[in-house]
Amino acid sequence: MTVNELARAMKKDIDYIFEALMNTAVDLDSLKEGSRLDEIWIKEVIKKAGMKLKWNKLKQDKVKENKDAVRRPQADPALSTPRFPVVTIMGHVDHGKTTLLDKLRKTQVAAMEAGGITQHIGAFLVSLPSGEKITFLDTPGHAAFSAMRARGAQVTDIVVLVVAADDGVMKQTMESIQHAKDAQVPIVLAINKCDKAEADPERVKNELLAYDVVCEDYGGEVQAVHISALKGDNLMALAEAVIALAEILELKADPTGLVEGTVIESSTDKGKGPITTAIIQRGTLRKGSILVAGKSWAKVRLMFDENGKTISEAGPSMPVGIIGWRDLPSAGDEILEVESESRAREIVEWRKYEQGQERSKEDLKIIEEKRKEHQEAYQKDREKLSNLSWKQRALVKHREWKKQQLLQPEGKGGESNVLPVIIKGDVDGSVEAILDIMDTYDASHECELELVHFGVGDISENDVSLAETFHGLIYGFNVNVGKVIQQSATKRGVKIKLHKIIYRLVEDLQEEISSKLPCSVDEYPIGEASVLATFSVTEGKKKLPVAGCRVQKGQLEKQKKFKLLRNGHVIWKGSLTSLKHHKDDVAVIRTGMDCGLSLDEENIEFKIGDEIICYEEKKVVTKTSWNPGF
Repeated sequence: MTVNELARAMKKDIDYIFEALMNTAVDLDSLKEGSRLDEIWIKEVIKKAGMKLKWNKLKQDKVKENKDAVRRPQADPALSTPRFPVVTIMGHVDHGKTTLLDKLRKTQVAAMEAGGITQHIGAFLVSLPSGEKITFLDTPGHAAFSAMRARGAQVTDIVVLVVAADDGVMKQTMESIQHAKDAQVPIVLAINKCDKAEADPERVKNELLAYDVVCEDYGGEVQAVHISALKGDNLMALAEAVIALAEILELKADPTGLVEGTVIESSTDKGKGPITTAIIQRGTLRKGSILVAGKSWAKVRLMFDENGKTISEAGPSMPVGIIGWRDLPSAGDEILEVESESRAREIVEWRKYEQGQERSKEDLKIIEEKRKEHQEAYQKDREKLSNLSWKQRALVKHREWKKQQLLQPEGKGGESNVLPVIIKGDVDGSVEAILDIMDTYDASHECELELVHFGVGDISENDVSLAETFHGLIYGFNVNVGKVIQQSATKRGVKIKLHKIIYRLVEDLQEEISSKLPCSVDEYPIGEASVLATFSVTEGKKKLPVAGCRVQKGQLEKQKKFKLLRNGHVIWKGSLTSLKHHKDDVAVIRTGMDCGLSLDEENIEFKIGDEIICYEEKKVVTKTSWNPGF
């Protein structure tokens, strides 16, 4: 080994190697960084360092065989049978998407939504009087749920774009159009709220032209249906438009063989464990099937439809609730059926291993960059010392070390401004939306926002323990807190904040961040006076400058703070040593009265025309500059 290699292996400085070889037969003057050391001297240095020497042969890493599961090849057209369409309803927040679905399903979904805003993605099968069936996906329109809308577009055949006739094209309308285009999915336009007096469907059609959504009236291919979801007007025409488009698309799927599907939503139920809502895309799902999704697997214990009714099988295009997952898969994960439980475990282990490898690669990249930085800095230091002997180098290094010791502050400084938070949500998509919002946080220079833990399900004792350890707070979205856990949190001084509307949670988070920021001090003027004359008063052996003033506005109060302005510039701030009216000491001088005053700084000279402002300071709560965008 060379001197350099040995130092690196021992994680020591090169000079340490030189020092260890003092008083030995090695000629130190001729020894360089790249000089090779004999085995005897390598052992000598290691012995002096109190380390042990171990000879090893380099091992060759074995490449693991890919054990992942993939979708089956394209099905034989002869095996494919027609399937009903999967339709995603998209549009801006509060444009009537849930009301429309509600009328189609004749159930009260909207009544359950907090603040009338859809906060989950729901999948429902709607049977029409004609016998046709359509699977509807209801996506949230709120700005926070962009990832959910994108996911809805990926598993869908047709997008129904709901636009309010009285509101026109809004931000999430544009985003929905983009999602549909990215997924290459055709659009059916539903112009809602046409029963309102201020409704203007033609304006909506015109506005959509700018986004390449050309209605049939304008020579395009997009069907536009004027509806009123609230009154139930023209809903059959909308369903017929969807069915007509589905017929043109000739939607088919293979109902045989191993199941393929997509997780639409996932949540945890206290009694049932992890539950997923999924859309089956190929094959027929039955009880007892072994499924893999992401880094989780399931043996299907129970399946149910959107009304909670148990079903025995689910074919292509069907929305289905699945119970039997070992862990909670993420929304958007691909579901694949496998032959056995052992194969499912093998796939999950391989995926976890692959994720670990990816993480290691990223870590190595960061470590390598840091090592490079240190190496460059080290090389610069070495160049400075290159002309010195090793003894001189040791002396320089000792001085450097001493200098560093002196520069180090005594005791520990004040703690940095950090807000640790724990996020718990009812379903995977909700937690994802909250984390996406937190990703937009750009005010770390004011206060560090630290995500300690996040998860799906009710708030547990473990969450409270974590919050106590990190001095953080817990945010719960659409989840519950048991009485025992609430009492435990109160006892430990842990704050738990529960919300049912996402933007209320974000507002609360902004307030918490703001409360961590130092207050700013604002000045509030109480009175203004102008200097009409200047003179000096002898006090003992000192001459004190005095200003003869007249109060122009408000009043001067001796106990408050004052500032002196000359040509609009502040030249002094402080307090008064005396305030007199005629020859009497007074505490307050009101508007229009004359007075004499002297400052607490003797070197300030007054000039006629100067302004004296009496003011008080008030602390104002600083608001965070972070704006999540809604």
